[in-house]
Amino acid sequence: MIKSLIPLFISFFFMQNLFAKEKVIAKIPEASGICYSVISDSLFVVNDEGTLYELSKNGKILRKKKLGKYDLEAIEVDEENALLLLINEKKDSILVVEKKSFDIVKKIKIDRKYKGKKVLKKGGNGIEGLALFNNKLYASNQSKKKYPKEDSSIIVILDYDLEAKKLKIKDIIDPKLTDISGLTFNGDILYMISDKNSQIISYNVEKSKVIKKYNLPKKYAQEGIAFDKKGNLYIADDNGKILKIKNYLK
Repeated sequence: MIKSLIPLFISFFFMQNLFAKEKVIAKIPEASGICYSVISDSLFVVNDEGTLYELSKNGKILRKKKLGKYDLEAIEVDEENALLLLINEKKDSILVVEKKSFDIVKKIKIDRKYKGKKVLKKGGNGIEGLALFNNKLYASNQSKKKYPKEDSSIIVILDYDLEAKKLKIKDIIDPKLTDISGLTFNGDILYMISDKNSQIISYNVEKSKVIKKYNLPKKYAQEGIAFDKKGNLYIADDNGKILKIKNYLK
């Protein structure tokens, strides 16, 4: 009995130790997505009210702009083209925004079908996480349903094409996890965050395998995740906060 409790104790101790370093660095209403830019060494955040922010790593608001009546749920940076990619959840579409000016330059739709079967439902839960890696976009559909049901909790993989009017789903990842609310890559490892399950999951895309699961305190409404170049973790909390956890990856 004692031996069976040891892993639980270690997990609990790790979580307590990790979040002893937690700090609220900014207050942003309904913060729903976050990403980090290596080039500008800054954070970009979106919220449900259609506003885009740039923050320093200490949480100082450097810029903000109301883009319109959009339900923005995720953001990713395209460093090569100096662009920001924002998910408009209600339309399952991507707003392509100039990083320098915060001007919208294009809107790209996301196809709802994979191999002839509709996997993203119009008016369903919608896309909540976005990550760019090796010229492919990874987009998570936030849902409490498990695949292969329509509007299920999956990650769709799209070829990244700025000239396209609609991006087609090339493949899917079924992590067997519900309510995936945020995505990011660190190196070649995909990290996903689950709001309902209060977890961070690391995933090896090449091996299609979950590496680790970390529990989060239940008090958060985590909807976005990002790492900076030093391995610090940032979480967008829908309750109106940006959290920073130092040295998460060390």
